[in-house]
Amino acid sequence: MSRRQGLALVMIALLSGAKLVRAQQTIPIVTLAEALRRATQLDPDYVRALGQVDNAEWGRRAARLAFLVPSLSAQLDATKYSAEFFNIGTLQPQSSSVTATVGASYEVFRFAKFTDLSATRAELESSQASELQQRLRTAFLIESDYYGVLANQALHRVASERLRRADQQLTVGRARVVSGAAVQSDSLQLTVEATRARIDLTRTEAGLLVAQLELGRRVGERGPLAAAAPDSVPPPDLPVALPEAVTEALERGPQYRAARAGERRANALLRGARGQYLPSVTLSGANQTFDSKFFPTARNISSLTLTVSWPLWDLGQREIAVTQARVNRDVSRAIRQDLERGAQRDVTEAYEAYRTARATVDLSRSALAAAAENFRVQEARYRSGATTIVELLDSQTNLTQAEADVVQADYSTRLALAGLEVIIGRRLFPSKDVP
Repeated sequence: MSRRQGLALVMIALLSGAKLVRAQQTIPIVTLAEALRRATQLDPDYVRALGQVDNAEWGRRAARLAFLVPSLSAQLDATKYSAEFFNIGTLQPQSSSVTATVGASYEVFRFAKFTDLSATRAELESSQASELQQRLRTAFLIESDYYGVLANQALHRVASERLRRADQQLTVGRARVVSGAAVQSDSLQLTVEATRARIDLTRTEAGLLVAQLELGRRVGERGPLAAAAPDSVPPPDLPVALPEAVTEALERGPQYRAARAGERRANALLRGARGQYLPSVTLSGANQTFDSKFFPTARNISSLTLTVSWPLWDLGQREIAVTQARVNRDVSRAIRQDLERGAQRDVTEAYEAYRTARATVDLSRSALAAAAENFRVQEARYRSGATTIVELLDSQTNLTQAEADVVQADYSTRLALAGLEVIIGRRLFPSKDVP
């Protein structure tokens, strides 16, 4: 790259960086609690899960009402004929007829009514567990985007600090070259480092803007949103041991609850399909009114009917329904058993991921302290001429990497905790500020 091309690249980086800095100053800031409250109701999967809960509640109500309330119907028919006929309502030849019918029907016995109670109860529990699971998953996605913004904001500060150090070293290096204490190559290498720092800052700002736009989309904003910095309290120990976490996940974890409820529902539907071999008893009543004009009142007839129905052979459709219900039950049972067998593995993976990330935070902070001290020593030695420019640049590179490692470790810990909470089904560190 020629000197002119290098200067042009530096100018482009400076101009684009200045524009992004001005844009960042006008971006509104959102807290995690506010982001969770606003974004949860906007997630399509969570809205669908809420709708399934509403559907299941109505199915449960309908199954209960079938034991208490008969089905009701009302009908009004008005007919105009081309020739007169004997009207049963007026007992006269007329060309028009109006009939009003009010009917009620009550199933005295149908085996599926009892299995529907069990099936709708299980379906409601399954939908409620799925709603909880989707709420936690949605929160996990929101937190992932939120922490992504925080991480990019922190990486932006790291890149800015790298550029500040590079510019400062470049000033010192040029002064040493002018005084004859260093060779021209020192100044050139420092110029390269300053240029790379500016390019890295520009890339970091672009990544930050994209992350902020994604966070804005999550919470219903058309533009970018900045994330408020959380507290700097070190990640605490988990309040439950690993065996307790496995047990709690199996008992109250939403995916395991939904699987058990799905198996119970499949069992109830299988019993209902087998109940089609039993007769059903229905009591129905109707009241009919006949006339030749609307709101007929000429003749009123009532009826009461007791119907006993016993299907003997329906061309194998009943047997097909029983077989399909049995297969669905077997599949639901296999899903439940597979999830429960994998519970210890899944919980252990998430549990250890948090512990590992938490330990990485402590180690990366120790490494950062060592890298900062090493850079301070190398910078002082370079100013006094006791070390080379290569060692100084290596120490700066190590310091920048250590700062980035601290950022990644911090937010990896937060995401690992959110992933464990999805499996267990509750917040491990409840807070009034975070739903």
